[in-house]
Amino acid sequence: MSTATSAHTPPEPAPGPTAQVRAPRRGGAAWRHFGDTRAFLTSPQLLLLQVAHPVVGAGVEDHSDFRAEPWQRLLRTVGSLGTVIYGGQSAATAEARRLLDVHRAMKGVDAQGRRYHALHPEAYHWVHATLVRGPVDALSLFGKGMTEEQTAEYYREMRDVGRVWGLKDHHLPPDWDAFCAYYDSMVEDRLEMNQSVRNVLDELARPQKPPVWWVPAPLWRPFAALAAHYALLVTVGVLPPVLRERLGLTWTGRQQRRLRRFARLVRALMALVPPPLRIAPAMFLAYWHTHRPGTDPRARRPLGESYDV
Repeated sequence: MSTATSAHTPPEPAPGPTAQVRAPRRGGAAWRHFGDTRAFLTSPQLLLLQVAHPVVGAGVEDHSDFRAEPWQRLLRTVGSLGTVIYGGQSAATAEARRLLDVHRAMKGVDAQGRRYHALHPEAYHWVHATLVRGPVDALSLFGKGMTEEQTAEYYREMRDVGRVWGLKDHHLPPDWDAFCAYYDSMVEDRLEMNQSVRNVLDELARPQKPPVWWVPAPLWRPFAALAAHYALLVTVGVLPPVLRERLGLTWTGRQQRRLRRFARLVRALMALVPPPLRIAPAMFLAYWHTHRPGTDPRARRPLGESYDV
C-alpha cells in the first residue's frame, strides 16, 4: 500500500479517536520487556527506521524540532511511550489522544512532490511496528532473547497498544509471524534515503551536548566521541542488511566483531541487574511524564493500575 499520495489522490482516513481498549497489564510481557534498559541501546536505530519511511521522514523534516533539540525530543518521546506502557489505562488513553491531536496537523508535500499526512494508517502503523520489533531485537542481541511463548504474549499486548493509539484491527497483523512478514515487506519495499535519515546519522556521528549546566563541554567531548562510536555501531549493525545497503552504509567484518564484543559486555553487566531494575528508568520517565507540573491530574494513576477488561 502506498503512503505518499499524488496531488490528486486523497489519502486514506487517518486513525480515529482512541477506543477504550486494553492497555498493557502490570507484570505482562510488554511491561517486562518494552522498557528494558537494553532496548534503549537500539532506540537510535528505531528512529532511523521510522524516518526512512517517506511520510514519517517528510513530517519530521517539516514539523519536528529534532535538529535543534535532540535531547529534549528524545526525553519527550521516551516519556510518551513509557506512559502508554506503564501509565495505566487512563494515562495511556489520554496520551494516545494527545498524540493523535499533535500529529493531526502534520501534513504537506515532500521534496518529491508527494502529499503526506502524519496520521496516514501505513505511516502511523510503521512507527508502531518499529517500537514492537525494537525490544525483541535488542533482547536477542544484548540478552538471551524471548522465548516463542513470550514473544507471542508480548506481540498480543503490543497489538493492543496499537489499538490504544487508534489503529484499527485490520491495520495490525494478527500474530507474530504475520507481523514479521509485514515488517520485512515494509523494509524491502517502502523505506528510502531522505533528508531526515541524513539528519539522524549526522546527529549520531556528532551528538549535541545535553542542555544542562553540570555537563561542561570539555567533559562532554570525549564522552560524545565514545557514545557516537557505539551508537553508530549498534544502529548500523542492527539494521536489516538490505536497508543498510540501500542507505549506503558500510558494514565490515571488523565492525561485526566489535558489535559482538560490545554485546557480550552489555550482557555480562546486565546479568548483574535484577529484572525489576531493568525497567526502572522507563517507569520513572512515565511517572514524570504524567506528574510533572502542568499535567492533567485526571490522567494520573498508579503505574500499571488494574482495570476492567
